[in-house]
Amino acid sequence: MSNSSRTPRSILITGGAGFIGSNFVHHWCESYPDDRVVVLDALTYAGNRATLADLEEKPKFRFVDGDICDRDLVETLLREESIDTVAHFAAESHVDRSILGPDAFVQTNVIGTFVLLEAFRQYYPALTEAGKSGLFLHVSTDEVYGSLEPDDPAFSETTSYEPNSPYSASKASSDHFARAYFHTYGLPTIITNCSNNYGPYHFPEKLVPLMCINMLLGKPLPVYGDGLNVRDWLFVRDHCTALDTVIHLGKPGETYNIGGNNEVANIDLVKMLCGLMDELAPNLPTRPSESLITYVKDRAGHDRRYAIDATKIETELGWKPSVTVEEGLRQTVEWYLANEAWWKPLLSAEYQAYYDTVYQ
Repeated sequence: MSNSSRTPRSILITGGAGFIGSNFVHHWCESYPDDRVVVLDALTYAGNRATLADLEEKPKFRFVDGDICDRDLVETLLREESIDTVAHFAAESHVDRSILGPDAFVQTNVIGTFVLLEAFRQYYPALTEAGKSGLFLHVSTDEVYGSLEPDDPAFSETTSYEPNSPYSASKASSDHFARAYFHTYGLPTIITNCSNNYGPYHFPEKLVPLMCINMLLGKPLPVYGDGLNVRDWLFVRDHCTALDTVIHLGKPGETYNIGGNNEVANIDLVKMLCGLMDELAPNLPTRPSESLITYVKDRAGHDRRYAIDATKIETELGWKPSVTVEEGLRQTVEWYLANEAWWKPLLSAEYQAYYDTVYQ
């Protein structure tokens, strides 16, 4: 978005030390240096404050270590910082973990979103009295729509919700709350549902970073079932520009699907990563990387296919992805090769215990 004709915002970004959130924080700080940026993150296992280290000294930036379920803290931040925009990323987001322990997903994704909405609702009249417009952007997932058959049309904004995992059920619930607060209270909420993201700063439990790191360590590459589960892959930096567009041009009360126009089967994605790693990494412990592929027992209730129809955001707001999955994966592999100091400390004993539980 153009920075020349806009009024500076004061934006609260929840979950800003996580994967998508931290990429968005960097995007926003680079794009709008005059904006006040407040990050609220509880720094659970997937939150990494080091990701934001280069921003900590900026006078317009503030990091708060705290929980979105802490109503008093949220209300205080809204008032103290004169927040006019909430970008809500904070969520438990890994399906495997939701199967092992759904409680945290209900607490963070459902209760946490409710607390944020309710606090913003109570604060909103003061914002309008001050002559300011406000916005609550709720960042969600395509998984709320359920699973597609091979020939089914892609998910649109009018697709019915059919969540199949505790994770997607908790996100569906939070979407419904965001929608209800617009229709019941007139709170300016917008919901976005995105496809699978990949890119820098991704916690190593997810498919793309897991494969990259295991190749660098010479470990097996675990692929669920037959590997033919299909996902639409969205480069995280494209996602950030889409959310930027929605914040500036989106209409409150609307939902916008954000996709990468890149449907790829999991096994084909893994083989693409193997080829890139063989090309770009000179000192791999095992070559070719494809020899590390190991098929493992399928995930319980594993959705077969996701696909996003992003026509609405393209036609109404003028956004579309800028990179192909091949280009985005190359940039991602290059990032992991250049940033071992970021990902290696994340391979803790706790992470290894979780890994063994899921894949062995």
